[in-house]
Amino acid sequence: MFDEKRKILFPKYNTARDYFIQNSDLLIQLEYYVTCLINSIISENYVEMERDYNEATYLNPFWANYPPDDRGRAPIGDQIPWIEVGEHSVGHKISRLISQHYRIAKVGLPSGADNRFLLYSDEILSITKGLTTCVFIHLDIKSVGPRDNFDHTVVSPYQISGDGIWNRWNNNMENSIVHAFGRRTSHNFYPAISPIYVLSDGEIAPTMHLFVKPVYHMLSLVADHKRGQPLESIKSICVPNGILLTCNPNYLQIYPGLFFPGKDDKKKDPRKIRVRVSFEILRKIGKWRVSQFS
Repeated sequence: MFDEKRKILFPKYNTARDYFIQNSDLLIQLEYYVTCLINSIISENYVEMERDYNEATYLNPFWANYPPDDRGRAPIGDQIPWIEVGEHSVGHKISRLISQHYRIAKVGLPSGADNRFLLYSDEILSITKGLTTCVFIHLDIKSVGPRDNFDHTVVSPYQISGDGIWNRWNNNMENSIVHAFGRRTSHNFYPAISPIYVLSDGEIAPTMHLFVKPVYHMLSLVADHKRGQPLESIKSICVPNGILLTCNPNYLQIYPGLFFPGKDDKKKDPRKIRVRVSFEILRKIGKWRVSQFS
């Protein structure tokens, strides 16, 4: 099966890739459309998300003897890892709520963001001038507390797309290496996600990268003798598709600090090293790319 569709997918992919390189404004319009959709879902259902998120704190007696393992660098033990709380009470809920109004499909894909699904709509057909009715949404949840609520987010190679070069039908799609520039250091970054997918039925699905950051309080830091990590706010972030990052308009060249070094050391496999994405620069690219709800 791996080779059965290659000769069909190869020309359709490159035709679609060339189309979006030449019409990059359509990719930006698609990202704006999807971001507005996600933001409306968060805004209209914030109360439900907050209620379900905070339920984890009330349920403390049922899991307190078996807490999640600490993650991150040098934890001091007073902050409960809250990653899965956000994934379940916010992340999985978003796709369910979208499906009440739009057709979605959770097709199989072995790598990508925590939540990845196809979204179909007539608006997409209109934006792309008849090219396609769907996009492939990669939605990742990044829960943070008061100690790590920075104006950036850390992303892995499997959460970002690249230039998506596929030069022969019997080869594979491969992204070029990009660079993360910091004030004192820089390193290579290896995007692992395709900027476009051509499905087995011939449908074309440009990749959309959305990141949602539930931000929680630590009551122990603001009130004596109180414990708990209730929801404070939710941030929504849209990182540009790899074609926009590297081809046209080539945001990584225009804004060299958009990606800057992550928190991995040099001993890690270079192909798996993460980067930080600057929210300050994302706002310069488009104010709508970073939003906050509370």
